[in-house]
Amino acid sequence: MDFKEQTGENVETTGAGLRSTKKSFWQRRFTAKRISLIAVFVALSYCVSFLEFPLFPAAPFLKLDFGNVFILLIAFLLGPMEGVLVCLFKEALRALSSGSGGVGEIANFLVTSAYILLPAIVYQYKKGLKIVVASLVLACILGVGAALLANRFINFPLYMGAGAENAFVQLLGALVAFNLIKTVAVSVFTLLLYKRLSNFLKKLKF
Repeated sequence: MDFKEQTGENVETTGAGLRSTKKSFWQRRFTAKRISLIAVFVALSYCVSFLEFPLFPAAPFLKLDFGNVFILLIAFLLGPMEGVLVCLFKEALRALSSGSGGVGEIANFLVTSAYILLPAIVYQYKKGLKIVVASLVLACILGVGAALLANRFINFPLYMGAGAENAFVQLLGALVAFNLIKTVAVSVFTLLLYKRLSNFLKKLKF
């Protein structure tokens, strides 16, 4: 066998190895157990999102719910990719009965993803309560910022038309306070639930 043939064989073998590694990554990531857990968390997040209530009389459309607790939990338990998937499926289900044509759900998806990604990614590499709390503090800031942008350029124009800019300025304080309360509350509940849930899933060998 000459050099060209031998080199081609090596390249082909290497390529097969890469394909095998890539395949095994997805197989490890989406086992039957992990898929079933993702489905459970989609259902929990979706159902709990309907248990909502307003915080400010001046802005009754700003309703607090704790559906994002389950999105952040799954992001910590399985990874940021799974957290984003749960968020995507939950908002897709909400869009089926939404009056916004899915636009509001797209805004919620972007805001929630901006909130969960940083702490979920950090947790993959650095664990410990201090690091988790610090990443959640930054996540709350990112979540508030993303919510302001989404409301200014997506939600308010959708629902308020030409008066969107004035309405946004008038309700800016309520928007900041609401989203700060929401992200902090979700973070606190996640911290309270995570350890117990993590230990339970370890017993089930997830």
